[in-house]
Amino acid sequence: MATSTRPESPLDRPGALIAAIPAVLGFVPEKSLVLVTAADGEMGAVLRADLDGRLDESLSCLAELAASSGAETAIAVIVDAEGAGCRVCAEERRDLVGWLATELASQGVELTSSHVVAEVAAGAGWYCGDGCGRTGVVDDPAASPIAVAAVLDGRRLYDRRSELVDVVAPADEAHSAALKHLIEQSAVITERTDAIARADIEHALACAERLEGGRPLTDDQTARLALALSDGRVRDTLYALAVGDHAGAAEALWADLSRRLPEPWRVEALVLLAFSAYARGDGPLAGISLDAALRCRSDHKMAGMLDQALRSGLRPERIRELARTGYRLAGQLGVQLPPRRSFGQRAG
Repeated sequence: MATSTRPESPLDRPGALIAAIPAVLGFVPEKSLVLVTAADGEMGAVLRADLDGRLDESLSCLAELAASSGAETAIAVIVDAEGAGCRVCAEERRDLVGWLATELASQGVELTSSHVVAEVAAGAGWYCGDGCGRTGVVDDPAASPIAVAAVLDGRRLYDRRSELVDVVAPADEAHSAALKHLIEQSAVITERTDAIARADIEHALACAERLEGGRPLTDDQTARLALALSDGRVRDTLYALAVGDHAGAAEALWADLSRRLPEPWRVEALVLLAFSAYARGDGPLAGISLDAALRCRSDHKMAGMLDQALRSGLRPERIRELARTGYRLAGQLGVQLPPRRSFGQRAG
């Protein structure tokens, strides 16, 4: 799930709306039901479900999420290459649209239109999902104003959802197992003083700089980071890096740790990555990271809060306010963090 903050809205132009979907989701959907919500005439949360999944549960969940995001209306886009020209398939899709409309209506959201397309690609034909007879072609997704804005913001767009998932997927299970042994050996029982927390934060800053310079982290450095993130003072301070001048370097560090660390230490890196992505408006990466974090630990408070905020369409600027706590903690510990940057420009 992702949210669009761009003022231009293609809601009344199906070809433009379908073309904008990859930029909002972060990937090109296949075999998917995409629900574009709106309120006050502006695009809101964009939700997706697999057509191959349990549709009864998916439709109910989509309707609840749409309502919680404050949606007044919604537009459905069915992306399915199978069954093109199949009369029975067309009837099944009309049934699906009717079912979705009923679920949305039960949540106070009106389904205003629906479109079916075999693929989200320039020139692909779309037709009305409820049998109204309207047809047209999809605009060029690469030329969508939302796609252009996403690229200018530094977001990468993926051809498939699986490529986005790979950003946080464990890279080497054997190496992660070796790291687990090292982390457990390093976890000597000691008093976690403010001085130790301060040193660990400074170590994290140095590791981000090292990684940004093209030098991979050693296993000892990685093990120390894993243990440091288990300290609430360290972890909560490091959330502030998402709004600092070197946010990009910090996010790269969290992504690296997400792929390399074993459970249970991996979860904190995933949540830091999700927070960083969310703060800069990258809902797709934030969502993928939170899904992985909640699979590691379903009761993680910060992950649960961010997941709920993302699903309800809370704007990134509201999430950035949480970073103030990190700067306050840094001041209490005597740590100098990178200065806050002005959003609207890319992080360094």
